[in-house]
Amino acid sequence: MRILLVEDDAMIGEAIQGALKDATYATDWVKNGQTALTTLDCQHYDLVLLDLGLPGKDGLEVLTSIRAKDNPVPLLIITARDGLDDRLRGLDGGADDYVLKPFEMAELLARMRAVLRRKGGSAIPVLSNGFVSLDPATREVVVNSSSPVQLSNREFSLLQALLVRPGAILSRSDLEDRIYGWGEEVESNAVEFLIHALRRKLGSEVIKNVRGAGWMVSKNA
Repeated sequence: MRILLVEDDAMIGEAIQGALKDATYATDWVKNGQTALTTLDCQHYDLVLLDLGLPGKDGLEVLTSIRAKDNPVPLLIITARDGLDDRLRGLDGGADDYVLKPFEMAELLARMRAVLRRKGGSAIPVLSNGFVSLDPATREVVVNSSSPVQLSNREFSLLQALLVRPGAILSRSDLEDRIYGWGEEVESNAVEFLIHALRRKLGSEVIKNVRGAGWMVSKNA
């Protein structure tokens, strides 16, 4: 999944970006509100982490602009502002959660997973199409009630992208967008290599090739 991090503090931004990368999220980091809005206009993101104390355009203004464009992207505010008025303005303004600094990354990651589940219309923590089940917390996958299989970071990211929308066909560029952040080198056959690795671990029928279009996992297998 691809995350937009909006944070002007260099130390905090580097720490969060590194932790998100370790947790298999492709993360793009911007440091002011206007750049965040420009970026969201031209790139799809699965979730936004938004600081409030930004230079130029305040985080609450950024939130208002995002929702004014009917952009439903899941959004978590991450801020040191602990006043009730700020929390109410953030949540009533369209934020999906409000996380106070300092926080433990484990809690932030859990809150991100919870928001993504709610946005996906599911209260169940495991992604599944009835045949393949993927646990985002452990990065383990179970195929047809078999023993859990541990995936690499990239394998997990690719399978997660497909299982978020079972039945939807994702092209090579769609999958690259969800796996790689800015500045990360993408080899021409990277997606095919990951799909081959997943099929070797999970079976050839888990990921289906749609000739000339991309790949998918079946819906309600």
